Amino acid sequence: MAMHARDTNGTAEDAMDQVARLREQVETLMREKVAPAIEGAAEKMEEAAHDAADILRVRADALAGAVREQPLTAILIAAAVGYLLGRAGR
Repeated sequence: MAMHARDTNGTAEDAMDQVARLREQVETLMREKVAPAIEGAAEKMEEAAHDAADILRVRADALAGAVREQPLTAILIAAAVGYLLGRAGR
């Protein structure tokens, strides 16, 4: 019976050692591989967001310029779009 208890203790210690090694391996992978990949993806997303904001700013400025040059046309287009949206909403 004592031999069986020692075998069980040894098996439990081996399992705990394996879990500790696996934990270290996972932490190393996270630190060396996953974290840099996430940082890189976040940087790319931030750049894309800035690029999109710049494009929207340019297009909004162009639209504002067109409205300033031809305000009556802009009002008529806005009224037509409003009318069509109103009809489609019924």
